[in-house]
Amino acid sequence: MKRLLTDRLVEWKSSKHRKPLILHGARQVGKTWLMKDFGERFYSDTAYIDFNNNARMKSLFEGDFDIPRLIEGLQAECRKKITPGETLLIFDEVQEVPLALTSLKYFYENAPEYHIIAGGSLLGVSLHSGTSFPVGKVDFLDLYPLNFTEFLCGIGEGQLADILKNRDWSLITAFKSKYIDYLRKYYFVGGMPESVTIYTEERDYKAVRTVQNAILLAYDQDFSKHVPKDTIAKVRSVWNNIPRLLARENKRFSPGVIQKGSRLKDYENAIQWLSDAGLIYQVECVSKPGIPLKNYTDGAFKIYAHDVGLLSCMAEIDARTLLEGNSIFTEFKGSLTEQYVCSELKQCGITPYYWSSEHTAEVDFVFKKDRDILPLEVKAEENLKAKSLKLYSEKYNPVTAVRTSMSDYRKDDWLTNVPLYAIGGWLG
Repeated sequence: MKRLLTDRLVEWKSSKHRKPLILHGARQVGKTWLMKDFGERFYSDTAYIDFNNNARMKSLFEGDFDIPRLIEGLQAECRKKITPGETLLIFDEVQEVPLALTSLKYFYENAPEYHIIAGGSLLGVSLHSGTSFPVGKVDFLDLYPLNFTEFLCGIGEGQLADILKNRDWSLITAFKSKYIDYLRKYYFVGGMPESVTIYTEERDYKAVRTVQNAILLAYDQDFSKHVPKDTIAKVRSVWNNIPRLLARENKRFSPGVIQKGSRLKDYENAIQWLSDAGLIYQVECVSKPGIPLKNYTDGAFKIYAHDVGLLSCMAEIDARTLLEGNSIFTEFKGSLTEQYVCSELKQCGITPYYWSSEHTAEVDFVFKKDRDILPLEVKAEENLKAKSLKLYSEKYNPVTAVRTSMSDYRKDDWLTNVPLYAIGGWLG
Protein backbone atom coordinates (compact mmCIF):
# COMPACT_ATOMS: atom_id res chain seq x y z
CA MET A 1 0.00 0.00 0.00
CA LYS A 2 1.45 3.36 -1.04
CA ARG A 3 0.89 6.43 1.14
CA LEU A 4 1.64 9.91 -0.14
CA LEU A 5 2.76 11.03 3.33
CA THR A 6 5.90 8.90 3.00
CA ASP A 7 7.51 11.71 0.96
CA ARG A 8 6.92 14.12 3.85
CA LEU A 9 8.50 11.64 6.26
CA VAL A 10 11.59 11.45 4.06
CA GLU A 11 11.83 15.25 4.17
CA TRP A 12 11.55 15.12 7.96
CA LYS A 13 14.33 12.54 8.19
CA SER A 14 16.77 14.70 6.22
CA SER A 15 15.87 18.04 7.81
CA LYS A 16 18.60 19.85 9.71
CA HIS A 17 15.93 21.19 12.05
CA ARG A 18 14.28 17.84 12.68
CA LYS A 19 12.33 17.46 15.92
CA PRO A 20 10.59 14.38 17.32
CA LEU A 21 7.53 13.85 15.14
CA ILE A 22 3.95 13.30 16.24
CA LEU A 23 1.84 11.53 13.62
CA HIS A 24 -1.77 12.60 14.11
CA GLY A 25 -4.66 10.59 12.79
CA ALA A 26 -7.92 8.92 13.66
CA ARG A 27 -7.99 5.32 14.81
CA GLN A 28 -7.22 2.75 12.10
CA VAL A 29 -6.12 5.16 9.34
CA GLY A 30 -2.81 3.29 9.06
CA LYS A 31 -0.43 5.13 11.39
CA THR A 32 1.29 2.00 12.71
CA TRP A 33 1.75 0.52 9.24
CA LEU A 34 3.13 3.78 7.86
CA MET A 35 5.64 4.24 10.68
CA LYS A 36 6.90 0.68 10.41
CA ASP A 37 7.05 0.80 6.61
CA PHE A 38 8.99 4.06 6.75
CA GLY A 39 11.46 2.58 9.24
CA GLU A 40 11.99 -0.56 7.18
CA ARG A 41 12.55 1.36 3.94
CA PHE A 42 14.67 4.29 5.10
CA TYR A 43 16.55 3.19 8.25
CA SER A 44 19.01 0.46 9.09
CA ASP A 45 16.78 -0.69 11.93
CA THR A 46 13.48 0.10 13.68
CA ALA A 47 12.81 0.04 17.41
CA TYR A 48 9.05 -0.29 17.83
CA ILE A 49 7.47 0.33 21.25
CA ASP A 50 3.74 -0.24 21.80
CA PHE A 51 2.54 1.75 24.81
CA ASN A 52 -0.93 0.23 24.91
CA ASN A 53 -1.45 -1.68 28.18
CA ASN A 54 2.30 -1.52 28.78
CA ALA A 55 2.97 -1.26 32.52
CA ARG A 56 6.75 -1.44 31.99
CA MET A 57 6.78 1.70 29.83
CA LYS A 58 4.48 3.52 32.22
CA SER A 59 6.91 2.78 35.03
CA LEU A 60 9.92 3.77 32.92
CA PHE A 61 8.58 7.23 32.12
CA GLU A 62 7.34 7.87 35.65
CA GLY A 63 10.99 8.21 36.61
CA ASP A 64 13.10 11.16 35.49
CA PHE A 65 13.75 12.16 31.89
CA ASP A 66 17.43 11.24 31.86
CA ILE A 67 18.01 10.25 28.23
CA PRO A 68 20.62 7.48 28.79
CA ARG A 69 18.30 5.88 31.37
CA LEU A 70 15.32 6.07 29.00
CA ILE A 71 17.31 4.65 26.08
CA GLU A 72 18.53 1.76 28.24
CA GLY A 73 14.94 0.94 29.20
CA LEU A 74 13.67 1.26 25.64
CA GLN A 75 16.44 -1.04 24.38
CA ALA A 76 15.48 -3.61 26.99
CA GLU A 77 11.84 -3.36 25.90
CA CYS A 78 12.45 -3.85 22.18
CA ARG A 79 15.51 -6.10 22.66
CA LYS A 80 17.73 -4.25 20.24
CA LYS A 81 20.31 -1.49 20.22
CA ILE A 82 19.06 2.00 19.40
CA THR A 83 21.68 3.78 17.29
CA PRO A 84 21.29 7.54 16.76
CA GLY A 85 20.62 8.39 13.12
CA GLU A 86 20.39 4.74 12.08
CA THR A 87 17.49 3.45 14.18
CA LEU A 88 13.97 4.82 13.88
CA LEU A 89 12.44 4.85 17.36
CA ILE A 90 8.63 4.46 17.21
CA PHE A 91 6.38 5.31 20.14
CA ASP A 92 3.01 3.81 19.18
CA GLU A 93 -0.24 4.57 21.05
CA VAL A 94 1.78 7.13 22.98
CA GLN A 95 -1.37 8.70 24.43
CA GLU A 96 -1.57 5.70 26.78
CA VAL A 97 1.59 6.94 28.58
CA PRO A 98 1.33 10.75 28.56
CA LEU A 99 4.72 11.16 30.23
CA ALA A 100 6.30 9.52 27.17
CA LEU A 101 4.81 12.39 25.19
CA THR A 102 6.39 14.85 27.63
CA SER A 103 9.75 13.14 27.20
CA LEU A 104 9.90 14.25 23.56
CA LYS A 105 10.83 17.74 24.79
CA TYR A 106 13.90 16.34 26.51
CA PHE A 107 14.90 14.22 23.53
CA TYR A 108 14.73 17.35 21.37
CA GLU A 109 16.70 19.52 23.80
CA ASN A 110 19.26 17.00 25.04
CA ALA A 111 19.50 14.25 22.39
CA PRO A 112 18.32 15.51 18.97
CA GLU A 113 20.41 12.84 17.28
CA TYR A 114 17.66 10.27 18.00
CA HIS A 115 15.00 9.95 15.29
CA ILE A 116 11.62 9.51 17.01
CA ILE A 117 8.09 9.23 15.64
CA ALA A 118 5.17 9.08 18.06
CA GLY A 119 1.81 7.85 16.85
CA GLY A 120 -1.53 7.80 18.58
CA SER A 121 -5.23 7.93 17.90
CA LEU A 122 -6.25 10.51 20.46
CA LEU A 123 -3.59 13.13 21.04
CA GLY A 124 -5.87 16.04 22.01
CA VAL A 125 -4.51 18.16 24.85
CA SER A 126 -7.72 17.43 26.77
CA LEU A 127 -6.54 13.85 27.21
CA HIS A 128 -3.42 14.98 29.04
CA SER A 129 -4.61 17.16 31.89
CA GLY A 130 -1.80 17.62 34.38
CA THR A 131 0.81 16.53 31.84
CA SER A 132 3.21 18.92 30.13
CA PHE A 133 2.75 18.85 26.35
CA PRO A 134 6.02 19.52 24.43
CA VAL A 135 4.82 22.70 22.73
CA GLY A 136 7.35 23.93 20.17
CA LYS A 137 9.56 20.87 20.69
CA VAL A 138 7.91 18.50 18.22
CA ASP A 139 6.92 18.38 14.55
CA PHE A 140 3.45 17.31 13.42
CA LEU A 141 2.05 15.46 10.43
CA ASP A 142 -1.56 14.45 9.84
CA LEU A 143 -2.46 11.09 8.34
CA TYR A 144 -5.90 10.71 6.79
CA PRO A 145 -7.69 7.76 5.19
CA LEU A 146 -6.48 6.92 1.69
CA ASN A 147 -7.55 9.52 -0.85
CA PHE A 148 -8.78 8.51 -4.30
CA THR A 149 -5.29 8.45 -5.82
CA GLU A 150 -3.97 6.24 -3.01
CA PHE A 151 -7.04 4.04 -3.38
CA LEU A 152 -6.23 3.50 -7.05
CA CYS A 153 -2.67 2.53 -6.13
CA GLY A 154 -3.96 0.23 -3.39
CA ILE A 155 -6.20 -1.74 -5.77
CA GLY A 156 -3.47 -2.13 -8.39
CA GLU A 157 -4.32 0.81 -10.66
CA GLY A 158 -1.13 2.78 -10.13
CA GLN A 159 -0.94 3.84 -13.78
CA LEU A 160 -4.36 5.48 -13.58
CA ALA A 161 -3.19 7.23 -10.41
CA ASP A 162 -0.07 8.51 -12.20
CA ILE A 163 -2.18 9.99 -15.00
CA LEU A 164 -4.18 11.93 -12.42
CA LYS A 165 -1.04 13.16 -10.67
CA ASN A 166 0.45 14.27 -13.99
CA ARG A 167 -2.76 16.14 -14.89
CA ASP A 168 -2.71 14.74 -18.41
CA TRP A 169 -6.22 15.91 -19.28
CA SER A 170 -6.44 14.19 -22.67
CA LEU A 171 -5.56 10.82 -21.11
CA ILE A 172 -7.81 11.49 -18.13
CA THR A 173 -10.70 12.10 -20.51
CA ALA A 174 -9.85 8.96 -22.49
CA PHE A 175 -10.12 6.84 -19.34
CA LYS A 176 -13.14 8.70 -17.99
CA SER A 177 -15.37 5.62 -17.76
CA LYS A 178 -12.77 3.77 -15.68
CA TYR A 179 -12.30 6.70 -13.32
CA ILE A 180 -16.05 7.03 -12.78
CA ASP A 181 -16.39 3.32 -12.10
CA TYR A 182 -13.58 3.35 -9.54
CA LEU A 183 -14.86 6.56 -7.94
CA ARG A 184 -18.25 4.87 -7.51
CA LYS A 185 -16.51 2.00 -5.72
CA TYR A 186 -14.43 4.42 -3.65
CA TYR A 187 -17.59 6.10 -2.35
CA PHE A 188 -18.64 2.70 -0.99
CA VAL A 189 -15.27 1.30 0.15
CA GLY A 190 -13.70 4.56 1.30
CA GLY A 191 -10.10 4.99 2.36
CA MET A 192 -9.73 3.11 5.63
CA PRO A 193 -6.76 0.81 4.95
CA GLU A 194 -8.46 -2.35 6.20
CA SER A 195 -11.52 -1.68 4.02
CA VAL A 196 -9.31 -1.15 0.96
CA THR A 197 -7.33 -4.31 1.70
CA ILE A 198 -10.47 -6.44 2.02
CA TYR A 199 -11.90 -5.02 -1.18
CA THR A 200 -8.62 -5.59 -3.04
CA GLU A 201 -8.30 -9.18 -1.87
CA GLU A 202 -11.93 -10.31 -2.07
CA ARG A 203 -13.90 -7.79 -4.19
CA ASP A 204 -16.71 -8.51 -1.74
CA TYR A 205 -18.81 -5.51 -0.72
CA LYS A 206 -20.46 -7.41 2.12
CA ALA A 207 -17.03 -8.12 3.58
CA VAL A 208 -16.17 -4.42 3.24
CA ARG A 209 -19.29 -3.47 5.19
CA THR A 210 -18.36 -5.99 7.91
CA VAL A 211 -14.97 -4.31 8.30
CA GLN A 212 -16.51 -0.84 8.32
CA ASN A 213 -19.05 -1.79 10.98
CA ALA A 214 -16.22 -3.20 13.09
CA ILE A 215 -14.34 0.10 12.79
CA LEU A 216 -17.46 2.03 13.82
CA LEU A 217 -17.89 -0.28 16.81
CA ALA A 218 -14.25 0.35 17.80
CA TYR A 219 -14.90 4.10 17.64
CA ASP A 220 -17.91 3.69 19.92
CA GLN A 221 -15.75 1.75 22.36
CA ASP A 222 -13.22 4.59 22.25
CA PHE A 223 -15.99 6.96 23.27
CA SER A 224 -16.61 4.87 26.39
CA LYS A 225 -12.91 4.66 27.16
CA HIS A 226 -11.73 8.22 26.55
CA VAL A 227 -14.63 10.66 26.62
CA PRO A 228 -15.61 12.30 29.94
CA LYS A 229 -18.74 10.61 31.30
CA ASP A 230 -20.85 13.75 31.09
CA THR A 231 -20.01 14.13 27.37
CA ILE A 232 -20.27 10.55 26.05
CA ALA A 233 -23.96 10.70 25.16
CA LYS A 234 -23.53 13.96 23.24
CA VAL A 235 -20.46 12.67 21.39
CA ARG A 236 -22.47 9.65 20.29
CA SER A 237 -25.41 11.87 19.31
CA VAL A 238 -23.29 14.13 17.11
CA TRP A 239 -21.40 11.24 15.53
CA ASN A 240 -24.45 9.09 14.81
CA ASN A 241 -26.40 12.02 13.37
CA ILE A 242 -23.81 13.08 10.78
CA PRO A 243 -25.68 11.34 7.90
CA ARG A 244 -28.91 13.00 9.01
CA LEU A 245 -27.27 16.43 9.25
CA LEU A 246 -25.75 16.10 5.78
CA ALA A 247 -28.99 14.83 4.23
CA ARG A 248 -30.63 18.20 4.76
CA GLU A 249 -30.80 20.80 1.99
CA ASN A 250 -29.15 23.24 4.38
CA LYS A 251 -26.23 21.24 5.75
CA ARG A 252 -25.30 23.84 8.33
CA PHE A 253 -24.98 22.23 11.78
CA SER A 254 -28.24 22.62 13.65
CA PRO A 255 -28.47 21.20 17.20
CA GLY A 256 -32.24 21.04 16.85
CA VAL A 257 -31.82 18.27 14.28
CA ILE A 258 -30.19 16.12 16.96
CA GLN A 259 -32.58 17.02 19.76
CA LYS A 260 -35.44 19.47 19.57
CA GLY A 261 -34.88 22.54 21.72
CA SER A 262 -31.15 21.96 22.19
CA ARG A 263 -28.57 24.71 21.72
CA LEU A 264 -25.14 24.82 20.11
CA LYS A 265 -23.34 25.20 23.44
CA ASP A 266 -24.87 21.85 24.49
CA TYR A 267 -22.70 20.12 21.87
CA GLU A 268 -19.57 22.28 21.73
CA ASN A 269 -17.45 19.93 23.87
CA ALA A 270 -18.64 16.87 21.94
CA ILE A 271 -17.81 18.48 18.58
CA GLN A 272 -14.38 19.55 19.84
CA TRP A 273 -13.63 16.04 21.10
CA LEU A 274 -14.59 14.44 17.78
CA SER A 275 -12.51 17.01 15.93
CA ASP A 276 -9.47 16.43 18.19
CA ALA A 277 -9.85 12.69 17.62
CA GLY A 278 -9.73 13.22 13.85
CA LEU A 279 -13.17 11.72 13.33
CA ILE A 280 -14.87 14.81 11.92
CA TYR A 281 -13.98 17.83 9.83
CA GLN A 282 -15.57 21.08 10.96
CA VAL A 283 -15.96 23.40 7.96
CA GLU A 284 -16.69 26.97 9.01
CA CYS A 285 -18.66 29.60 7.12
CA VAL A 286 -16.94 32.83 6.05
CA SER A 287 -18.74 36.08 5.34
CA LYS A 288 -16.13 37.16 2.77
CA PRO A 289 -12.97 35.67 1.21
CA GLY A 290 -10.43 37.71 3.16
CA ILE A 291 -6.95 36.67 4.27
CA PRO A 292 -6.70 34.92 6.61
CA LEU A 293 -10.03 33.18 6.09
CA LYS A 294 -10.20 32.29 9.78
CA ASN A 295 -10.73 35.96 10.61
CA TYR A 296 -13.95 36.09 8.58
CA THR A 297 -15.85 33.15 10.07
CA ASP A 298 -19.36 33.98 11.26
CA GLY A 299 -20.04 31.13 13.71
CA ALA A 300 -21.92 28.81 11.35
CA PHE A 301 -20.33 25.52 10.30
CA LYS A 302 -20.91 22.13 8.72
CA ILE A 303 -19.67 18.76 9.96
CA TYR A 304 -18.33 16.01 7.74
CA ALA A 305 -17.03 12.56 8.68
CA HIS A 306 -13.38 11.76 7.98
CA ASP A 307 -14.04 8.96 5.48
CA VAL A 308 -16.58 8.70 2.67
CA GLY A 309 -16.83 4.91 3.01
CA LEU A 310 -17.66 5.08 6.72
CA LEU A 311 -20.24 7.78 5.96
CA SER A 312 -21.89 5.55 3.33
CA CYS A 313 -21.88 2.71 5.89
CA MET A 314 -23.44 4.93 8.58
CA ALA A 315 -26.07 5.99 6.03
CA GLU A 316 -26.72 2.31 5.24
CA ILE A 317 -26.22 2.75 1.51
CA ASP A 318 -26.72 -0.61 -0.18
CA ALA A 319 -24.10 -2.07 -2.50
CA ARG A 320 -26.76 -2.29 -5.22
CA THR A 321 -26.61 1.48 -5.46
CA LEU A 322 -23.21 1.00 -7.11
CA LEU A 323 -24.91 -0.71 -10.05
CA GLU A 324 -27.55 1.96 -10.60
CA GLY A 325 -25.75 4.37 -12.90
CA ASN A 326 -24.41 7.37 -11.03
CA SER A 327 -27.07 7.36 -8.31
CA ILE A 328 -24.45 6.87 -5.60
CA PHE A 329 -23.07 10.31 -6.43
CA THR A 330 -26.42 11.96 -5.67
CA GLU A 331 -27.36 9.77 -2.69
CA PHE A 332 -28.93 11.81 0.13
CA LYS A 333 -28.63 15.12 -1.73
CA GLY A 334 -25.10 14.59 -2.97
CA SER A 335 -23.62 14.49 0.53
CA LEU A 336 -21.23 11.66 -0.32
CA THR A 337 -19.83 13.82 -3.10
CA GLU A 338 -19.34 16.81 -0.79
CA GLN A 339 -17.77 14.48 1.77
CA TYR A 340 -15.40 13.12 -0.88
CA VAL A 341 -14.31 16.60 -2.00
CA CYS A 342 -13.87 17.77 1.60
CA SER A 343 -11.61 14.78 2.30
CA GLU A 344 -9.55 15.45 -0.84
CA LEU A 345 -9.03 19.05 0.30
CA LYS A 346 -7.90 17.92 3.77
CA GLN A 347 -5.57 15.29 2.29
CA CYS A 348 -3.86 18.05 0.30
CA GLY A 349 -3.18 20.00 3.49
CA ILE A 350 -5.94 22.51 2.74
CA THR A 351 -8.30 23.88 5.39
CA PRO A 352 -11.70 24.24 3.71
CA TYR A 353 -14.34 26.84 4.54
CA TYR A 354 -17.63 27.63 2.83
CA TRP A 355 -19.29 30.91 1.84
CA SER A 356 -22.90 31.92 2.30
CA SER A 357 -24.61 35.21 1.48
CA GLU A 358 -27.65 36.83 3.01
CA HIS A 359 -29.57 36.10 -0.19
CA THR A 360 -29.42 32.29 0.15
CA ALA A 361 -26.49 31.87 -2.27
CA GLU A 362 -23.88 29.42 -1.05
CA VAL A 363 -20.56 28.11 -2.35
CA ASP A 364 -19.68 24.65 -1.04
CA PHE A 365 -16.01 25.30 -0.30
CA VAL A 366 -13.67 28.29 -0.18
CA PHE A 367 -9.97 27.71 0.38
CA LYS A 368 -6.50 29.22 0.06
CA LYS A 369 -4.34 27.76 -2.70
CA ASP A 370 -0.89 29.29 -2.97
CA ARG A 371 -1.59 33.03 -2.67
CA ASP A 372 -5.17 32.93 -3.89
CA ILE A 373 -8.57 32.38 -2.28
CA LEU A 374 -10.61 30.12 -4.58
CA PRO A 375 -14.30 29.18 -4.51
CA LEU A 376 -15.22 25.57 -5.27
CA GLU A 377 -18.70 24.35 -6.13
CA VAL A 378 -19.47 20.63 -6.05
CA LYS A 379 -21.86 19.11 -8.59
CA ALA A 380 -22.69 15.44 -8.18
CA GLU A 381 -23.99 15.09 -11.75
CA GLU A 382 -23.54 16.70 -15.16
CA ASN A 383 -25.61 19.67 -13.98
CA LEU A 384 -23.44 22.65 -14.87
CA LYS A 385 -25.56 25.46 -13.46
CA ALA A 386 -23.49 27.51 -11.06
CA LYS A 387 -25.62 30.46 -9.97
CA SER A 388 -24.04 30.83 -6.55
CA LEU A 389 -20.55 30.48 -7.99
CA LYS A 390 -21.32 33.14 -10.60
CA LEU A 391 -22.65 35.50 -7.93
CA TYR A 392 -19.55 34.95 -5.79
CA SER A 393 -17.26 35.57 -8.78
CA GLU A 394 -19.02 38.78 -9.77
CA LYS A 395 -18.78 40.03 -6.18
CA TYR A 396 -15.20 39.06 -5.34
CA ASN A 397 -13.47 38.52 -8.72
CA PRO A 398 -11.28 35.51 -7.85
CA VAL A 399 -8.40 34.43 -10.12
CA THR A 400 -10.67 31.59 -11.19
CA ALA A 401 -13.80 29.92 -9.87
CA VAL A 402 -13.69 26.13 -9.66
CA ARG A 403 -16.51 23.69 -10.31
CA THR A 404 -16.00 19.98 -9.87
CA SER A 405 -18.48 17.72 -11.61
CA MET A 406 -18.76 14.71 -13.90
CA SER A 407 -17.93 16.89 -16.89
CA ASP A 408 -14.50 16.90 -18.52
CA TYR A 409 -11.76 19.36 -17.68
CA ARG A 410 -12.02 22.75 -19.28
CA LYS A 411 -10.93 26.28 -18.42
CA ASP A 412 -13.02 29.28 -19.45
CA ASP A 413 -12.50 32.97 -18.77
CA TRP A 414 -13.81 32.86 -15.22
CA LEU A 415 -14.42 29.18 -14.52
CA THR A 416 -12.33 26.02 -14.33
CA ASN A 417 -14.24 22.73 -14.45
CA VAL A 418 -12.36 19.82 -12.90
CA PRO A 419 -13.73 16.24 -13.06
CA LEU A 420 -14.65 14.90 -9.65
CA TYR A 421 -12.28 11.97 -10.01
CA ALA A 422 -9.39 14.35 -10.80
CA ILE A 423 -9.95 17.01 -8.10
CA GLY A 424 -7.26 15.60 -5.80
CA GLY A 425 -4.67 15.60 -8.57
CA TRP A 426 -5.63 19.15 -9.55
CA LEU A 427 -5.38 20.38 -5.96
CA GLY A 428 -2.07 18.63 -5.32
